[in-house]
Amino acid sequence: MTPYILCTVLFMIGLYGVIAKKNLVKIVIGLIIMEYAVNLMLILIGYRKGGGAPIVTDPANAVREAAGFVDPLPQALIVTSIVIGLGFTAIIIAMCLRLYEKYGTFDILQIRRLKG
Repeated sequence: MTPYILCTVLFMIGLYGVIAKKNLVKIVIGLIIMEYAVNLMLILIGYRKGGGAPIVTDPANAVREAAGFVDPLPQALIVTSIVIGLGFTAIIIAMCLRLYEKYGTFDILQIRRLKG
């Protein structure tokens, strides 16, 4: 139960960074923390203590062996999520750099005040 609570705390730290901070870089870091908190939570859902890799060695005892396997679906989904998150992070950082080139600041309040 403790890892789930820690994942929730990690998510809340990222959410605080997104909501309370005015610097674009800090907001992006908050988004990344939130993303990894969700990834960690999904990995923990598929974890089984003492579980092994989902490889059936004896087809006659496949049902009995399957009881000790970890769930491979969350692991596959998280690998996909990491790749998508990497692309998302690259796009967001590129947008931040473009905003910095145009306005000369990462502060959201100053960017909102500037016109043009």
